Amino acid sequence: MKFVTAAIASLIAAGAANAGGYTAPVVDAAPVEVAPVVTMDASDWSGFYAGLQYGQGTATASFDGAEEDNDFDAYGVHGGYNYDFGKYVLGGELDYNKIDLDNDGGEADLTRLRARAGYDLGRFLPYVTLGAAHISGDDDLSETDVTYGIGADYKVTEMFTVGAEYTKQDFSDVQQR
Repeated sequence: MKFVTAAIASLIAAGAANAGGYTAPVVDAAPVEVAPVVTMDASDWSGFYAGLQYGQGTATASFDGAEEDNDFDAYGVHGGYNYDFGKYVLGGELDYNKIDLDNDGGEADLTRLRARAGYDLGRFLPYVTLGAAHISGDDDLSETDVTYGIGADYKVTEMFTVGAEYTKQDFSDVQQR
């Protein structure tokens, strides 16, 4: 019986000692300073821009009911200004293109003044364009008409963009000057 009494007394003493358990001391950690993160604001499309362009196309000419298709290459320069309103970008652009007709070796000058309206998607800017185009070519031919198109620019860096654009001009009454 002494053994049972001693065992019960040991269990009670062990339970009382374990009830509070061991608690580790609280140590306040030193504050950690977070370095500022430097990011490039790729979504600001405001400002002047200029660049070079190259394009290809097909010109269809109609003379007295007969039609002739002629492929061409166009080389040019462009410049403009955009203003970023947050999600929307508005701007204007002037461009000049030298057009070389493939079949007959003819040349023409194409000048366009256009408005641009786009949607700011960060580094990507899809847009539409509308304006006036003037063509003058061999044999003193000249006409001014509407030009319109759709395109997109992509910022490779803050100072360099690449883009693609589809434009259309419909010169239906080309006259000799």
